[in-house]
Amino acid sequence: MKITIIQTGEVPVSLRQDFGPYPAMFERMFARAGHDFAFETVPVFDSAPMPDAASLDGIVITGSAAGVYEDHAWLEPLRGFIRNAYDLRTPMLGVCFGHQIMADALGGDVRKSEKGWGLGRHVYGVRQRPAFMNGAPDLLAVACSHQDQVIVPPAEAEVILASDFTPNAGLAYRNGAALSFQPHPEFDDDYTLALAELRRGKAPDAVVDAAIASVERKSDSAEVARYIGAFFEKAA
Repeated sequence: MKITIIQTGEVPVSLRQDFGPYPAMFERMFARAGHDFAFETVPVFDSAPMPDAASLDGIVITGSAAGVYEDHAWLEPLRGFIRNAYDLRTPMLGVCFGHQIMADALGGDVRKSEKGWGLGRHVYGVRQRPAFMNGAPDLLAVACSHQDQVIVPPAEAEVILASDFTPNAGLAYRNGAALSFQPHPEFDDDYTLALAELRRGKAPDAVVDAAIASVERKSDSAEVARYIGAFFEKAA
């Protein structure tokens, strides 16, 4: 199976040399979870044309510094691509910005949250267990870095992960071939820490300090990566 990574942004410049690009993070995530996928990357944020969803095996939409409410030339073509992929039931995953733009394209409401920055390792309750998440525990701890949130999910979506801070943190869609998460299972702990520290001066120091301390809790990202791999295999 080939996963087409729709790249919608880049790692911050100051962290890029040490941590590399977002697509490589996803490739490592799947490899560690034991999924032998092939990959291609389409940097749509850098003017690459949208692929034909009908020709793809699976799609991952990455994180981005962009907001769905901003004015970027590539956003409307991406919305059209998402709607087409959804109608075709091409297996599709969105993470962070990818989670938000999928919800936006499919009828949800996405905004900058009044709660401010979500940073570090957050703990999410498992609200539903689709077949690819059979046996999931009640709580999953995963890294996050965001201000925007899905405020109202699309009618087609069911909430599968939630927290007080992020009530719509994981969505599974009724076509059986679309899945999205606000947190980042592809982030390693060292990148999570570096990204939180980079927000100092933008986010309150207390939020950054709590984020750094939160990484002491064991990550469940490997489990989430296995669920995502199982999702692609079942949806294919």
